[in-house]
Amino acid sequence: MAGYDIVDYFTDPSLVEDPLPYFEHLRALGPVTRLPHHGVVAVTGYEEASELWRRPEAFSSCISVTGPFPGIPEAVEGDDANDVIERHRAGLPMGEYLITQDPPTHDALRGLLMRLLTPRRLQESEDAIVRLADRQLDCVLDRPSFEVQGEFAQPYALLVIAELLGVPEDEHPTFTHQLGERDPLAFLSDTFSAYVEDRRRAPRDDVLTSLATATYPDGTVPEVLDVVRTATFLFAAGQDTTARLITAALRILGDDHALQDRLRAEPERIPDFVEEVLRLDGPVKTVSRLARVTTSLGGVDIPAGTTVAVFPHAANRDPERFEAPGELRLDRPNAKEHLAFGRGIHACPGGPLARVEARIALERLLARTSSIDISEAEHGPPGARRYRYVPTYILRGITALHLEVTL
Repeated sequence: MAGYDIVDYFTDPSLVEDPLPYFEHLRALGPVTRLPHHGVVAVTGYEEASELWRRPEAFSSCISVTGPFPGIPEAVEGDDANDVIERHRAGLPMGEYLITQDPPTHDALRGLLMRLLTPRRLQESEDAIVRLADRQLDCVLDRPSFEVQGEFAQPYALLVIAELLGVPEDEHPTFTHQLGERDPLAFLSDTFSAYVEDRRRAPRDDVLTSLATATYPDGTVPEVLDVVRTATFLFAAGQDTTARLITAALRILGDDHALQDRLRAEPERIPDFVEEVLRLDGPVKTVSRLARVTTSLGGVDIPAGTTVAVFPHAANRDPERFEAPGELRLDRPNAKEHLAFGRGIHACPGGPLARVEARIALERLLARTSSIDISEAEHGPPGARRYRYVPTYILRGITALHLEVTL
């Protein structure tokens, strides 16, 4: 399509609702290709995306959450951008958080976070997560219809992370209310600073004490602010993306009664369904890196200081990696090889938690209903659905999903 040759992916609202044809257009140009705007190089190939994520020495995460805007406020001269990156890192959006860090700082902060998200901790939390799912479903299944994103998925995901981090249960309602009324990061920063300082003064036998007294892998004690940023990052990023994953899954199920019935009869296939939803409709649409040095990727030369944008939805539909990539197949043998959670040192640390949350949410909703339908009043009839998508090039997700349920 000729229009795709000149369209600005990062600013054109026409690509928000359905960017997939645009991604296929880029794929036809090659797995790595230069875009006509902002000096960006786009990656649509599976192998090339995997390679980029595994080369942190060549590609910095400093712009991972923003891409070309605002970019580095200084031109890069020569073949090495590392000094320029470090001069401006602190001033970049979320420049102090794990997601934008590079080694060695990244390794220390990630090590701190992974002490909380251990397989044992997730297993120990499963019963509590089931209770939280049922508690939130109790709030919406007492009527024939509800809105998934705001009334079920987001409150549920928020409370799961509160539970995982050890926030006292009697304070959960405060979290729900305050996060809706205040700047989330500011509220969480204030709250967890108080928790960490309290537990360091007076340790208890709880998860918050484990968080407050955790050390870096080398045994040193983190600053309170580093611990707080680790916790708030998990809260802010984890609840939003998990809620979008649950909503995407229910949008698919609401249009497919045969699939609903199969998953009710075979709940052991729900994890397979979650993996295919992640592959086809994961919540992250664009992940950006900045070339630290002059290098190449997929045969394309990339000068130091270049913004490189990976499109996971394109890589996850690469026909070189996935047979019939546009189809949802519960028996896909390599479904877990998708890139919805990235790869390498920046692979999403909350991925295992998101899988558990989504699986339990779907298990409980399917077990407690006999039918789930998309509201025609809100979204139109089958084959002509109407959805509004978040107006951003970074995330993928509908703003609201109204369901009608039969118990």
